[in-house]
Amino acid sequence: MDIKTIGGPFILAPLAGYTDKAFREIARGLGADTAVSEMVSAEGLARNGEKTKALLERFPGEDRFIIQLFGPSDDPVRRAMDNLLGYNPTVIDINCGCPVPKVVKTGAGSALMKNPQMIGRIIKTIKERTDIPVSVKFRLGWDSDSINFLEFADIAAEAGAEMLTLHARTRAQGYSGTADRKAFSMLSEHFKGSGILLFGSGDVFTPEDAMALINDSGLSGVMFARGAIGNPFIFRETKELIEKGCYSLPSTEEKISVALKHLRLMVSYYGENTGCREMRKHLMAYIKGIPGSSRVKNEIGQAVTLEEMTKALSTIL
Repeated sequence: MDIKTIGGPFILAPLAGYTDKAFREIARGLGADTAVSEMVSAEGLARNGEKTKALLERFPGEDRFIIQLFGPSDDPVRRAMDNLLGYNPTVIDINCGCPVPKVVKTGAGSALMKNPQMIGRIIKTIKERTDIPVSVKFRLGWDSDSINFLEFADIAAEAGAEMLTLHARTRAQGYSGTADRKAFSMLSEHFKGSGILLFGSGDVFTPEDAMALINDSGLSGVMFARGAIGNPFIFRETKELIEKGCYSLPSTEEKISVALKHLRLMVSYYGENTGCREMRKHLMAYIKGIPGSSRVKNEIGQAVTLEEMTKALSTIL
């Protein structure tokens, strides 16, 4: 798979509860080359679950779309394939990194790091049905005593994965501590000349962080996760840094303008009640660090309509 398949090296990572079609639309508009769905249950997709299908809706004009599946084995993936292919994913990604207990206890997410052979079976199951590229997002290992990311990556690559994304923490770390930057270099060196796309994720909060992953570690690209929440401008900034050697930060006015656009999209796609409720966490992140934001956060927390949220945001300018 060529990097042109996904549009370029900067991707909005899958974030449960965040990377819906509204956030993906905002991120793409600000420079994200493509975006990944929230993680989709293979079992839910196989059963035609309405909530599952809602996660797979594209925003108008979303030409590239990576769909991420999670499941404990190849069985639900096999049963989900007919429905999955109906959504015409650009890439099919397998989640082997989610550390959340309710996912892990089913044997899915980062629990697959303890069962490397299973990822091979899952990938082969997909490859038997389609030539759509397959990607895997994984961790260093289950814990510090079982670091096996290179072995895991080898099995995925041998089974046919064309793209590998390492979140350089163990499952035991969750999102705490710091990502192991040395591991990115090890992955890059291990697969040098293979043609497999290699991406990094973890502690990418600035354009400089992204540049370091690519320049110092030799990766193909970066998945921005928490660093993009409330800051979708990071995609534009990173591209500016690469092209010009510097970048401009968004003004308060632009932050509020984009936040309002995001809010209106949420309401348009999900209705006023759900859209406003789900938008609160995004708005809190958008206004973080802006003078007077503490007062506005309180107002947003109590707002339940588009008008109330718009009014609260307008007072920060």
